[in-house]
Amino acid sequence: MNITKEQIDDLNAVLKVAITKSDYQDKVDTILKDYRKQANIPGFRKGQVPLGLIKKQYGKAILVDEVNKLLQDNLNKYLTEEKLDVLGNPLPKQQDNFDWAAEELAFEFELGLAPEFEVPLKIKKPITHYKIVADKKMVDEQVERIQRQYGKLVTKNKVGKKDEVTGGFINETAEIDHRTTLEIEKLKGKKALESILEKKVGDTVTLNTKGLFKEDYLLSSALGIPQEKADKLNINVDFTISEINEREPAVLNQELFDKLFGKDMVTSEKEMKQRIKEDSEKQFEQQADQKLLNDVTEYFIENIKFDLPSEFLTKWIQMTGEKPLTEEQAGEEYEKSEKGLRYQLIEGKIIKDNNIQIQFEELKDFAKGFIKTQMAQFGQLNPKDEELDAIAARVMGNQDEVKRLSEQLMSQKLLTLYKEKVNLKSKEVTYENFIKEVYG
Repeated sequence: MNITKEQIDDLNAVLKVAITKSDYQDKVDTILKDYRKQANIPGFRKGQVPLGLIKKQYGKAILVDEVNKLLQDNLNKYLTEEKLDVLGNPLPKQQDNFDWAAEELAFEFELGLAPEFEVPLKIKKPITHYKIVADKKMVDEQVERIQRQYGKLVTKNKVGKKDEVTGGFINETAEIDHRTTLEIEKLKGKKALESILEKKVGDTVTLNTKGLFKEDYLLSSALGIPQEKADKLNINVDFTISEINEREPAVLNQELFDKLFGKDMVTSEKEMKQRIKEDSEKQFEQQADQKLLNDVTEYFIENIKFDLPSEFLTKWIQMTGEKPLTEEQAGEEYEKSEKGLRYQLIEGKIIKDNNIQIQFEELKDFAKGFIKTQMAQFGQLNPKDEELDAIAARVMGNQDEVKRLSEQLMSQKLLTLYKEKVNLKSKEVTYENFIKEVYG
């Protein structure tokens, strides 16, 4: 077998492969003889079918199969040995009236080559790295929410502005019959409030669903209907009151501090607020880091310029897709995927240039940290090492999980690199202002 490369341009090449009978004939003959031993053909005893008949029936199919295996193995070997950085896979050129009986078989494969480019991390224009702080207003609101959450319910005779009202929503036409608890503070609109304030147990009020709550998503759970149905709903519903309660705020004492943070971990309101501030800002840091990662990614995609073998990639999408595509459809698919492909190449270049690697033990430790965080959410704050090791071993046995964790760990490593080397400017903002700036 002989493989040669013809360079078309910087991004395209053709591999020419010449295969002679000596490359495959022994293997084909061996398979034919095995077929003969096993063949059951009427008129012949098992194992006594003439080899010529076996060749006539199966010879070409076996030849084609073996040549294709030979091509696949040797093409992969050639690409590896020659260190060719290809995009997609080699595409066979169409050959009409191909003669499989020829002494020498000649094949041609189109290659799309990855472009050469540089990724300078020391960029001129600085990218904003947000530091999100929990201000006094946010901390005070969180303390108030905690007091309400852990407070006790006191029965009321009439509905007040800060009460929780339990009852049932009914509208027979819309098939709504659902019991729920409303927080009066979350109702929107003067008319809705006027309808329910000062009402007593047993009273029924009629409320319109459109704009009933300050947050639209609350309507679906209140009425017990799917979100997509709730989004379009504009009807009147009857709400019959069965219970009225005021939530008396919990006292900020040691019992509450221990319940929230563990025995004697917090001993005063001041310490509680400081802990809330620190915990909130730790969560905000993840959001700020993700924003930074997204912004650096966007910057590189927009500013690192290089050409791609677009014609080859369009053809590759057309020929290798799950369903048949026209040339126009393949072109549309390429346009959709081009941005992602560009960043894959940029990210790969950054990883290679900076020798970023993921070791197995490192990935295992990362998985254990992830598992520990999840367990903490369910109250298991100090799991034993052997328990973590056992769970991590199961996780590492799942290839999909390994891939997902590897991607997350690589993102962390890239983020660390960007913080060290990319030109950044720090900007301190409250969470409220961060949301406004980032999401409008």
